[in-house]
Amino acid sequence: MGYAVVLGEALVDLLDTECDGAPIYRQAIGGAPLNVAVGVARLGGAVQFVGSLGDDVLADRIRAFLAAEEVGLTGAITVAVPTTLAVATFAGPEPDFRFYGEPPSYALLAPDDIDVALIEGAEVLYCGSIVLLSPSTLAAARRAWSLAPGLRVFDPNVRPRLLDGPAALAGLREVVAEFAAGAHLVKLSGADADLLYPGEPVEGVVAYLRELGAGTVVVTLGAAGAVVAAADADPVRVPAPKVDAADATGAGDSVMAALVADLLVDGEPVEPAGWHERVAFALRVAGLVCERPGGAVAMPTRAEVLQRFTS
Repeated sequence: MGYAVVLGEALVDLLDTECDGAPIYRQAIGGAPLNVAVGVARLGGAVQFVGSLGDDVLADRIRAFLAAEEVGLTGAITVAVPTTLAVATFAGPEPDFRFYGEPPSYALLAPDDIDVALIEGAEVLYCGSIVLLSPSTLAAARRAWSLAPGLRVFDPNVRPRLLDGPAALAGLREVVAEFAAGAHLVKLSGADADLLYPGEPVEGVVAYLRELGAGTVVVTLGAAGAVVAAADADPVRVPAPKVDAADATGAGDSVMAALVADLLVDGEPVEPAGWHERVAFALRVAGLVCERPGGAVAMPTRAEVLQRFTS
């Protein structure tokens, strides 16, 4: 089994909670791609994180956390800025993120920072999330995407509060189309689909991305499960397990982590049914994440998933 490269952001989440009846913010290491990397590692896959990290104590904690999780940092660089903070508030289990720190510590990777040998040796390359809004890191992601000889997976992971008006949304839509056209797998949430393609039904979004060139498309729909379109088969809805959701932070990332981990073990499924089975497992991973507080630390091992959802 080879390794995956996850290119994207690492930051620190401040999660809105309470202590003794008073509101406080609980610190948690996060960033969607970091969550994916940790999720892959906990599910038994080898993974390298590629991105820019700050030069402060918080960045040191990120490095230590990733090292403890056996996530490689060969392709990560250090930049002389404080670590970006993502403040998350909740109205129900879904978090609303606002970002603090300028320039963003996670968005300073440049094309020349890409470790070519690392990318060329990977069996799976993940790109996506908010780093694609930075011209420098977008250029770095494009370079990595062009160099990758293995499977390419993509997740736009849209954060509306980082989009400055219709022009920014239109620009992101073009970037999504660009990466989707060369992706073996695209995963997006229902919220991503609604924002990128307003008024379009999920099946229409899936068909559009497939027409662009995406091999398999997965749209997660929270408690309603996911829509999966693979090969030339019609889209299929895969149900999610029933769970007592407390915090959905990282749930979508865990779906991607599970799919990447399985790609490392067995490659792409030959038949659509193989994708349906993998997505069903990934939704169980996400269900367990939703029952735990927050992000990367909530990512389960394969044994924990099997124990929680015994058949």
